[in-house]
Amino acid sequence: MTSPIRLAPQQARNLHLAAQGLLVRPRRRARKADVLAAIERMRVLQIDTIHVVARSPYLVLFSRLGAYEPQWLVELLAEGAIFESWAHEACFAPFGDYALHRQHLLGRDGHWAMKHAQRVRRDHAASMDALLERIREGGAVKASDFERSDGITGGGWWGWKAEKRWLEALFALGELMIARRENFHRVYDVTERVIANATARGTVVRADSLSEAAMRHEFVVGAVRALGITQARWINDYFRSGRKLKDADLDALVDDGELLRVVVDGWRAPGYVHRDNRDVLAKAAENRLRATHTVLLSPFDPVVWDRERAATMLDFDYRIECYAPAPKRRYGYYVLPILHRGRLIGRLDAKAHRVDGVFEVKALFLEEGIAPTPAVAEAIVEAIRHCADWHATPRVSLGRCDPQGLRRELQSALRRLEST
Repeated sequence: MTSPIRLAPQQARNLHLAAQGLLVRPRRRARKADVLAAIERMRVLQIDTIHVVARSPYLVLFSRLGAYEPQWLVELLAEGAIFESWAHEACFAPFGDYALHRQHLLGRDGHWAMKHAQRVRRDHAASMDALLERIREGGAVKASDFERSDGITGGGWWGWKAEKRWLEALFALGELMIARRENFHRVYDVTERVIANATARGTVVRADSLSEAAMRHEFVVGAVRALGITQARWINDYFRSGRKLKDADLDALVDDGELLRVVVDGWRAPGYVHRDNRDVLAKAAENRLRATHTVLLSPFDPVVWDRERAATMLDFDYRIECYAPAPKRRYGYYVLPILHRGRLIGRLDAKAHRVDGVFEVKALFLEEGIAPTPAVAEAIVEAIRHCADWHATPRVSLGRCDPQGLRRELQSALRRLEST
């Protein structure tokens, strides 16, 4: 019996980052095809509308591709290369995965979006049927095409006008899809027309139903492949595809050779690698994966969206604080993890003031044990400047810095960078 491959913690991190496209700096300027390739690599790109820096899907892509044209993402949506669905949360996904996500969502009666959609459909059947017919006959619509008549104001779904609630319910139920986005606002069309558009443009749309076993298999192996390496208990969170798995649940996949079971020093449970990543695993074990990337990550990046996984694999305790009341925030509102050469070494609370051309770093914190050396400061400043330039906010302002001495080193690095 062959002994399992053994990895040191940093070797496992490098394997994970390589699979996610975050191990090394981009080697060339990004092209539109690279945006699609990055989404296909991750399998899901979470959507969030907060844009004090950039909206999360754009920032996740920037972390992997460097400077690129944000318009390419919405073009890929309009062209039918990707689609929107509820997966991990609201996500963009490759259109080839349409049937997989659609079938899964229709079986998730406990999902809050589905429960809400089903209730709205029951209570407003006639009005929603009429709305569907209008779209089928007249073409795609935006929520802004409908005037508010109830006098209610406010954010969140509870403050939406009736038509917006109906559109979102029909989207969750699969009767409508997002045909495109205009200024990031959803444009809704009937599902059959969106699929026909994607098919006409050459996208292969899988329409056949999967057995329950085949669907779960697709989610398990897809998550393991996207993560590079993972413990069993982290797998189903990636697509929100069910309960936490145990090692015994993966025995058959290991026996068949589809998954490889490995030992990671310091992990209490084994790791799993998909056979498609066998060569990357070998490079990791032989110390041939070198992490060279320093970049700011979105709060909704796949690398950090599972708090337990980030803590175990990357030794980084991360909680998204933008939804917490201000007094309960420890680090700030929109806190970006700092990835530096295979480690998460800190976090910063940022805001891009586009009108003024200022990228404001409200606060920046290094992790315990990370010294504010000139080399570390220079790498962080380069990452901040790269992000700031992409936002067209070239002037960087520094607020609170921790630990002591960090601010001085960052300011020195900023001056050196500006003088070159």
